[in-house]
Amino acid sequence: MKIASTFRAALLVIVALAGLSTAARADSGFVTLTIYKAGWIIGGSGGSGVLNFRGRSYALSTGGLDYGLVFGGSKTVLRGRVSNINRPSDVAGVYGAAGAGLAVGRGARAIVLSNQKGAVLELTGTQVGLMANADLSGLAITMR
Repeated sequence: MKIASTFRAALLVIVALAGLSTAARADSGFVTLTIYKAGWIIGGSGGSGVLNFRGRSYALSTGGLDYGLVFGGSKTVLRGRVSNINRPSDVAGVYGAAGAGLAVGRGARAIVLSNQKGAVLELTGTQVGLMANADLSGLAITMR
């Protein structure tokens, strides 16, 4: 019985270390997104961007829906870091957020989002246009 429990303990250590090495390989990159948004109660957004990851650039597309108090139109340019990704395709997915904002002319924007794969976007930028919102929104990012 002592050999069996020693074997189980060793197996647990190996599994734990394997899990740590997978997490340790997670990397980060930089993202630039340009998003156009318009709406009246229900809004939509679309745009494009670039992921820079491990010395290469990958084209991205964005799209989404907003529901709640949405009024106006805007252009938002966001830049920042994406973390906890192992490969470029990990940035693709659906990001959800609840938020409120007002942009009249030019305004600042900052947001932190995560997707179902664990990728975390930390973005800041500027928003130009006339947009008032207090809504639930979703942003889908796909690789082109």
